[in-house]
Amino acid sequence: MITQYPVALIAAFLWIGFVGAISFMESWLKFKAPGITVKLGLGIGRLVFSVLNKIELILAIAIMTNLTVEGDILNFWNLLFFVPLLLLIVQTLWLLPALDVRAVNSIKGEALSKTHLHFYYVGMEVVKVGCLFMFCMNLLYS
Repeated sequence: MITQYPVALIAAFLWIGFVGAISFMESWLKFKAPGITVKLGLGIGRLVFSVLNKIELILAIAIMTNLTVEGDILNFWNLLFFVPLLLLIVQTLWLLPALDVRAVNSIKGEALSKTHLHFYYVGMEVVKVGCLFMFCMNLLYS
């Protein structure tokens, strides 16, 4: 057997793939498509990031379940999983709802004040992907 945690490994790599494809490519690329207005792009973004968040939660539950059932969840290297999990919880409970309110207000045509929320989101995504990658490498080679 390659790893004691096959479900965790697959779910973590899928998580990296989803975040890479959505957060680092789709989120800004959609605004470059012909005919996509800011309002339409924001509407698409609200839908896509809502679904991405749900997928991330499902993948996190799959990882947590596999770590719990198959071994020592508190193994030092397995703790790398808890950083993305904590960031996902922060995004789910605070950051995504705040960004969603801003998107709705922008779609309504309201003037918005400057904010760093998008930078926080991107920073969290970079940290999540980095920790998940190190977590995966540990699962592969331990």
